[in-house]
Amino acid sequence: MQTGIEQIYQQVARQVFATLVRLLKDFDLAEDALQDAYLSALEQWPHDGIPHNPAAWLISAGRFKAIDQLRRRSHFNDNLLPQLTDLESGFYDFDPEREMSIHDDQLRLIFTCCHPALAQEAQLALTLREVCGLTTEAIARAFVSKAPAIAQRIVRAKNKIRDANIPYEIPAQNQLPERLNGVLKVIYLLFNEGYSAASGDETLRNDLSSEAIRLARLLCALLPQEHSESMGLLALLLLQDARRAARIDEQGELILLEDQNRDLWNRAQIREGLEWITRALQLGPVGSYSLQAAIAAVHAEARDFAATDWRQIAALYQRLYTQEPSPVVALNHAVAVSMMTEGGGPEVALTLVDELLSHGQLDDYHLLHAARADFLRRLQRPAEALPAYEKALSLTSSGSELRFLQRRIDECRQAADKKN
Repeated sequence: MQTGIEQIYQQVARQVFATLVRLLKDFDLAEDALQDAYLSALEQWPHDGIPHNPAAWLISAGRFKAIDQLRRRSHFNDNLLPQLTDLESGFYDFDPEREMSIHDDQLRLIFTCCHPALAQEAQLALTLREVCGLTTEAIARAFVSKAPAIAQRIVRAKNKIRDANIPYEIPAQNQLPERLNGVLKVIYLLFNEGYSAASGDETLRNDLSSEAIRLARLLCALLPQEHSESMGLLALLLLQDARRAARIDEQGELILLEDQNRDLWNRAQIREGLEWITRALQLGPVGSYSLQAAIAAVHAEARDFAATDWRQIAALYQRLYTQEPSPVVALNHAVAVSMMTEGGGPEVALTLVDELLSHGQLDDYHLLHAARADFLRRLQRPAEALPAYEKALSLTSSGSELRFLQRRIDECRQAADKKN
């Protein structure tokens, strides 16, 4: 029974938390209320049975626990009395099942966390932690940053929302544009964490990927007019997620794109993704998510790895770099160049990556060192590839990536020994 309760809790916890934040108007109080409600469920559900709507039950229990906590604390702090009075005023009129059927509180909370009063870095960190439940370590990985810095950013953002009295609501239609970029990036980073888990032995976190796709769909439905970048983001997520079944083997190990069984790709999802990116490109303007979706579409339409149009992919990455001149985009462009049979190849790509390193860019990014090592391996220079693979190994905590890199290291050692 306890295992079943834990599974249900994992499925609904973030939705319940989002609703509690809206009702309680306090992140920390909502977090405490959620935990108290969960403990109550562990005590009561084994005897009373699991309710037909566990999320509604947890919201009611959490709200009651929060009010009870504020009552106790108000005996020692009069400043809590207004908050307590506000919560108690409509307590008995509250119907969690009716409330939950009207609004998607997770999307509401995402827009709150992406309020323009917060810096974008704070918007992203706060939303990924509080709405999506990612750890600070996972968020730091997404930002190529340090966990303590991310933790401080989250605390400051929560304080800003409280002190500025930022409302927990989906903004009015005329306010959506200024809030949209942050929301799109949050959904994008959420999907990335599910598509390739930052740490641990769980290579794919399908729950996060599916949640990101759900939020992207909801966003497309919410916007008053067709918005090309929202469509482009949804297309990108669908096209990437379509490869899910082919990305790991039975032992949970990563399968490279070139070795994937494309018969396992979700063709229905690919068709839908292609429809969305076609609409986005026709509607315009073409933004970064639409360009990334176009790149994913080139992969999806290739009958096999050898038939991939790498020149088109490299050109799309160049166009993406003009809009988003980040070293990660430059790295992806270099990888595409390494696959080109004319005007490219691993030697040209190696020069591009070494230029990035010479400018001190992405030195702590394991994928750069893994890519550089792969270029050297393909150039039959295993002794030089070895330290690059070892550097990549030292910078990742993903179990499947660790094992993959270790296999490459062993291969390079054997190849280097044979040369010597």
